[in-house]
Amino acid sequence: MAYIDGQDPGSFDFQMILYEKRDRRATVTINRPEVLNCVDLATLRELQLAFRDASWDDSIAVVVLTGAGDRAFCTGADLKEQKAHLVDAPADYWKWMGEFCAAHEGLRNIGKPTIARLNGHVVGGGNEFNMSCDLAVAADDIYIKQVGAAMGSVAAAGATQWLPLIVGDRRAREILMLCEEIPAAKALEWGLINRAVSRDRLDVAVDDMCETLRQKMPECMRYTKQQLNFWRDLSWNMTIGHARDWLSIHNRAPEVHEGVDAFLEKRRPSYDQLRPRD
Repeated sequence: MAYIDGQDPGSFDFQMILYEKRDRRATVTINRPEVLNCVDLATLRELQLAFRDASWDDSIAVVVLTGAGDRAFCTGADLKEQKAHLVDAPADYWKWMGEFCAAHEGLRNIGKPTIARLNGHVVGGGNEFNMSCDLAVAADDIYIKQVGAAMGSVAAAGATQWLPLIVGDRRAREILMLCEEIPAAKALEWGLINRAVSRDRLDVAVDDMCETLRQKMPECMRYTKQQLNFWRDLSWNMTIGHARDWLSIHNRAPEVHEGVDAFLEKRRPSYDQLRPRD
């Protein structure tokens, strides 16, 4: 065993995620299906621990990120938590954003190939976790959707940086400005995912990709990933500090209040009331 190595998954007292290691694979599952696997502060902290452990464990060749159940992979931030603790609290939101960023950085710099197993809908920050992974395998009945501009936020912690790199400028603007659902078939055509398979074939497709990745040299794979990350790291590091501060200040804006309230009240936001009167 290495001087610094991973731990037995059972040694962690995770409440928000599931963590499993087998067959040289670490699987991290956001385990909040009752709220469509949205992430709160506790979830972000547990994800960081799991990613660090998988990074340190030399027996692990590939990491899979997924969500519990079959409705959602991840739907971004927990808006009930945002309403209760973070709206109108820019200092606390700044701290929360730091944990969100750290989870992404831990995943992106894990030193091993990562696969997003998209078992359900991928929304907002969930798509940012999808893009933080190297590869993605999706059930063919899911969709991907960015919602920030429709719900009072900005996808400034991944999506605005990486979508132009992955799908091109015009398609990135379409995704971020129109906030429309991108079905799996279109996501595959645009390069947002690598495989779209029937739901009953999802695990087989993920297993096949994991085995293909396992049959690679670990040091060569790590450096390949490091080099491939250059443009993502550049765009992220040039903008994320500003994004974190701006989002924290913007969290007091009327648009945030209206977006969060509309979501919690299950109604459409009143966009016109946010514009100047005639």
